[in-house]
Amino acid sequence: MTQPPMGITMGDPAGIGPEIVVKLFAEGPPAPAVVFGDVLLLRRAAGILGAPVEVVEIESARAARGGAGRIEVIPVSRLPEDLLFGRVDAQAGQAAFDYINRAIDAVQAGTISAIVTAPISKQAMHEAGIDYPGHTEILAERAGTRDYAMMLANRELRVLLVSIHVPLSEAVAMVTQENELRAIRLAHRAGLQFGIAQPRVGVAGLNPHAGEGGMFGHEDDAIIAPAVARAHAEGIAVVGPLSGDTIFMRARQGEFDVVVAQYHDQGLIPVKYLGLDEGVNITVGLPFIRTSVDHGTAFEIAGKGSASAASLRAACEQAALMLKG
Repeated sequence: MTQPPMGITMGDPAGIGPEIVVKLFAEGPPAPAVVFGDVLLLRRAAGILGAPVEVVEIESARAARGGAGRIEVIPVSRLPEDLLFGRVDAQAGQAAFDYINRAIDAVQAGTISAIVTAPISKQAMHEAGIDYPGHTEILAERAGTRDYAMMLANRELRVLLVSIHVPLSEAVAMVTQENELRAIRLAHRAGLQFGIAQPRVGVAGLNPHAGEGGMFGHEDDAIIAPAVARAHAEGIAVVGPLSGDTIFMRARQGEFDVVVAQYHDQGLIPVKYLGLDEGVNITVGLPFIRTSVDHGTAFEIAGKGSASAASLRAACEQAALMLKG
């Protein structure tokens, strides 16, 4: 291998994480990869699927040698092989958290080239006494960065969020000039990582019709517009605030390379409406590459063999592209 393998975290063991990891390797991952997870549960998933794969325990990513039909696992947890599917379980939440941290250790040590994450249950982590809103905040804290953002991407849209997992009332309070400017800069940076020489950034308004000149709120004119002007003065190709009900359509038509959305649902609903199979979650601003699936643990179908690995494959493909670029 010319560079270290990617590291894939198994996600919540009671969800579809083990299943989609096995499906990915059974079909052949798009790039060399190792898994941070649980050997017994991956073998159980392979048995349920009837997948022709060999699950092999390795000590570290340095020992990876790859090969068709081979899942090389750095064992992090030793959970019961009969762990119940589809249940919120504190030991599963702790294990998922541990997978993430071991992967962060490895990418910071240079033994893996990027992190690709399967879905976790925030409730299961909470049951284990781990109170993070999600993957993004864990990664940012461990990386020691405060300038980060979540981006969701598929073949038609790239959307970066000003605020992520907070109540809507708090999301409105987080619309400040500094937060807007930070998000615009990160959107520009993300566009460059995608290989776009001069990324075009569109900023969505907070209020209906971007405030309609102050008729529907003051934040767009008083806060977002000045931040856009500051970013433009820095040489960033950015416009806004633009009405949230049309900006995503304009981006799909090619007017913008990245859209800055003001809060979680404003940005994620358009991306997820276009389909979860090809959606990829990217954390922008970290000193390493991290991509993830654009779906949850799907407890309701866990263990049934019906989960799609398409989003996990797309996340691996995106990480591989970013490593090249």
